[in-house]
Formats: sequence, C-alpha cells, structure tokens
Amino acid sequence: MVAIASGVQAASPAKLSERWLAHDPNSTRRIDHGDWEAFLTRYVRIGPDNVHRITYGQVTPADRSALNSYLAQLSSTPLSQYNRTEQLAFWINLYNALTVRTILEHYPVASIRDIDISGKRLTTGPWDLPLIEVEGQALSLNDIQSRILWSIWRDPRILCAPSCGALSCPNLQPAPFASERLDHQLSQAAMAYINDPRCIKMEEGQLVVSSLLRGYREDFGGSDRAVINHLMGFAAPRLAMKLQQFDRIDGDVFDWRLNDATT
Repeated sequence: MVAIASGVQAASPAKLSERWLAHDPNSTRRIDHGDWEAFLTRYVRIGPDNVHRITYGQVTPADRSALNSYLAQLSSTPLSQYNRTEQLAFWINLYNALTVRTILEHYPVASIRDIDISGKRLTTGPWDLPLIEVEGQALSLNDIQSRILWSIWRDPRILCAPSCGALSCPNLQPAPFASERLDHQLSQAAMAYINDPRCIKMEEGQLVVSSLLRGYREDFGGSDRAVINHLMGFAAPRLAMKLQQFDRIDGDVFDWRLNDATT
C-alpha cells in the first residue's frame, strides 16, 4: 500500500487559514484564467481509460513562458479583494498550474515524488517547499491544498479538484475552474474520481480505496464507515449499492507514476 505524500508543515493550519479568510463578499471582479485554459486545451489528453494525461514532452518554449506569465499574474493578484467563490477557483487553478510547471522544470521524470527541490536527502516530492508568493506570503503546494483549500472550505468535493501529477490523482480537468460554474465543476470532479477504478476497487470481498481519500479519514468522521458514506454520496447507484455491503476499508493504493501521455 502506498500512502499519499505528506510532509512536515511549516505553520499551523489555523494560523495560515486565518490569513486567507479576508474577502469581499460584494465583489463581482473576475480573475482571468485564459492562459491556463489555452495550455489545458493544447496539452491535456483524455485516454480510453478516462485518465487525463499531459503531453509534457510537447510543451513549447512559448507555452512554458505563457504558463510562467499566468502564474506571475496569479502571484500579483490582490486576492483579498475578491469574493469567496472566485478565491476558491483561484486556489484550485493555482495548485494545478503550479504542479504542472514544477513537473515541466524537471521533466523527464518518472514520478513527481522523484522531484527533490528541497536539498534534504530524505525529502520526496516538491510539496513542502515554497514555490510562489500570493499577497506577499510564500506558499507551498501543501499550504495551498491542506492549509487553505481544505482548512477554509471543508468541502469534500475539493479533494477531487487539485491534481498532483500522478496517475492515481484526480484528473487534471481540460478547462480551468471558474466561479460561475464552480459548484457544477466540483460535483463533476468528485463523481468522476469516486466512480473511477483508481479510487475504488472491490476484489475477493475486500474494499480498497485511493490513499487520497483514506488519508482524510479523521476529517470524514474518524472511521472507515464514515469514508464509505462519503464515497456513497457521489457513487453511481450500482456502485453505491455495492459499497453498502462494507463496514471497513481493507486497504488503500496509489499509483505515483507521472500522468504523462507517454505512460
């Protein structure tokens, strides 16, 4: 069994979450994700297995430059001046674009876990090193996913929106998350992932789930049954009926191979 990557955190979740609670509920401003949309349109490929892979090896220097410009734009965004829905789309798109850029900077690589940019011998993956600044605050991928997205919104669908660059991660969507359709996008992402064999497998009377969701067991209520109930909420009817037969999770798996179109 392979556990989801998690590193030592640099700040308490409560302290960092409070920093990002500031917002303007009356704001109607929108953040432009056009460059990210163009990148996704060109380089995301949906395979017959419904796994979304990226053609990392085909990304042109011009499109790398455009991706860098997009991230620079997000970095300079006065985020506290936007409403909460716009902020949520911002953070998901930032996480995904930052993950892709980090992989491109070290490509070719077999797995994102092989990327060591911390200089520490026992560190695997790029998740804990600050990679970008937003409103003057240096942030890592773990900061964005765990201390901001999960800690502030507490919406279980959000677990299926960030894509960590591995085959077992939720798919990188072929369009950016956008505030005007965000609720639908989050529900679609959750249903797509939970109904995929990468998330749930039943073999010889045993239930095996993605390490991603089992890793949040305590947040779902602290029991396997609570995790199963969460899965049933997004499972198709036939799968939901099968899940009713289980009271425990027998194991978890995660394929850390890169979501590369050549894989």
